[in-house]
Formats: sequence, structure tokens, C-alpha cells
Amino acid sequence: MTLATLAEVLGPAKAQGYAVAGLVTLGWEDMRAYVAAAEAEGCPVILQAGPSCREHTPLPILGKMFRHLAEGASVPVVAHLDHGYTFDECREALESGFTSLMFDGSRKPLADNIAETAAIVEMAHKAGISCEGEIGFVGYDNGEASAGTDSDEAAQFARETGVDAMAISVGNVHLQTDQSGGLDEERIAAIQAVTDVPLVIHGGSGVPAAQRRKLARQTNICKFNIGTELRQAFGIALRDAVHSDPDRFDRVQILKDTHDPVALATRTVLQTMKG
Repeated sequence: MTLATLAEVLGPAKAQGYAVAGLVTLGWEDMRAYVAAAEAEGCPVILQAGPSCREHTPLPILGKMFRHLAEGASVPVVAHLDHGYTFDECREALESGFTSLMFDGSRKPLADNIAETAAIVEMAHKAGISCEGEIGFVGYDNGEASAGTDSDEAAQFARETGVDAMAISVGNVHLQTDQSGGLDEERIAAIQAVTDVPLVIHGGSGVPAAQRRKLARQTNICKFNIGTELRQAFGIALRDAVHSDPDRFDRVQILKDTHDPVALATRTVLQTMKG
């Protein structure tokens, strides 16, 4: 069994100069392809259940799916709650077998974010699992605007919450469909100068691959969340599978055709972060 906590995979990444991919899952087909890709590349992987995934599949089922994949994997697999917004949601994930909780209090005032994140960190650590928090606000492409992370607030947040990893806002946005942007490396350096906590980039699909590779090797950014570019790979493969044979209606057979393209796209992502 290679089920792991977030701290267990990010510690070596930080020490050895690489990053681990937090891959946003939407269903069995993509999460299975992600693990197959990680095994092919010989690197750990973080399977993430975000809000849209949880709308479709209940947390107790997702926990069993993640743990089943981890039990058969040859590489470490983290079962991670992404963007948990309440204490109760985080507790349900813990009780469902997740090994890492990400509490998102980034829309809240700093004092509230710290207090609520600290409570979830305490709950997670008592259970022997990890917790990620967010300071600053990572916005959305063509949606909510970002609020960049202040280095002094980041230091306070890390110190007073005890998080195992800290998501920061440094030019990254969720749901970006191309890599035309880039991260603010001066802001990253300022944050890293005042805290030693492993750093996380949400919206990693919008970060140029070359910059991902550089930051994974040279900074304390130990985790890039990747969703959009792999959703695109899945969508293209699914459309090809549907249109390849108009007389085929068995969705299991159709969905099988997405596995190899998604696994291949995932391997390309993983290669930008490996040591």
C-alpha cells in the first residue's frame, strides 16, 4: 500500500528540488490514468477532489476510490481534499479516508482565515494526516480577480496555523486554458525569505512548463495543481471516441478510449516537475 500524506511527499520534494503534481480529478477514468502516468514516470502523485468533483460523487465514495488506487500503486498516492470550505466538509473528508485536507479560507479576513485553518490543522494532525491552507486569493480566468499574497501575512499565516503546505497567489489563476501567463518570481522570493513552509501553486495549468520546471528546482514551490490542461486532454479524447463509431453506445467502451491519451498528457505534466 502506498497511500501517503501530503507532508510525506512534499518533504522529499522540498529537500531534493522537485515538485509533486496535485491532479484535479473528476471521475474514475481520469484518476486511474493519473496513477498509471505517475507509475510510468516513477514519481508520487496527489489525487485531488475539488468542489465540482464532490458535487458529482460523494466524499465517502471518492475516499474509497482514491484509497483503492493507492493500494495497488507502486508510487506514493495522496488522497487530497481540494478547496474544502467548511470545518464539517474537512471532517467528512478525514472520516472518508483522505490523507490530506486543503481548507480554503482565502476569501475571509486574515484573522478568521488563520483561526479556522488552525482548527482544521489541529484536527488533521491529531488524525495523522496533513493540511494545506491558502493565503492571498487565487482568482479565476475571466472571473474573480486575484489578491496577491503579502509576504508578512504569509509568514504570520504559516507560523500561527502550522500548515504543512501553503497555497499562494503570485500571478496564478484558476481555469486558465493556455500558458500565456507567468508567475511573479520576486513575490515568490519575498515569501520564501520569511517562511520555510512548502509552497503550492493553484492554477498550475496556466504556468509555462519551463517556469514550472525552474521553480520546482530552485524554490520552495513543491506542489503545482493541474486541472484544466488535463480536462482538455480528456475532452478531446472523449470527443474522438464518441465520433469514431456512431453505432457504439456502451459508455464503458467509449470511456476506455480516453485512458491512454490522458495518461500520456499526464506524463508530460509530471515531467515538468520531476527531479
